[in-house]
Amino acid sequence: MNLRPDRIDDYLAAHQDVWPEMLEALRSTGWHNYSLFLRPTDGLVVGYLETEDFDRARELMAQTEVNGKWQSQMAQYFDTGTHPDTAMTVVDEYFHLA
Repeated sequence: MNLRPDRIDDYLAAHQDVWPEMLEALRSTGWHNYSLFLRPTDGLVVGYLETEDFDRARELMAQTEVNGKWQSQMAQYFDTGTHPDTAMTVVDEYFHLA
C-alpha cells in the first residue's frame, strides 16, 4: 500500500495510539505478530502478520464494527481512495531462513 506523501507524518501519529478496541479485534480475529513497516522515501507500507488462515482472519476482521471505523479514518492517508484493508496485495514468500 502507498501513503500520500503529504500525510506520512499524520499516519504515523495515528498509529501511536491505536484504539484498544481495534487491537482487541485484531487479536480476537486471529492476527498475531502483526507489524507495519514504512519506506519513508515514497510512503510504501508493508505489513507482516502470522495467522492460521489469512483469508478467514481478513473476513472476520471485516465483519467488526471497529474495523470499518478504523479503515474509514485511515483512508485519508492512502493514495488508493478506498479503505486500506481492501487495497492490500498479498505477496508470496519465496525464501525463508530459519
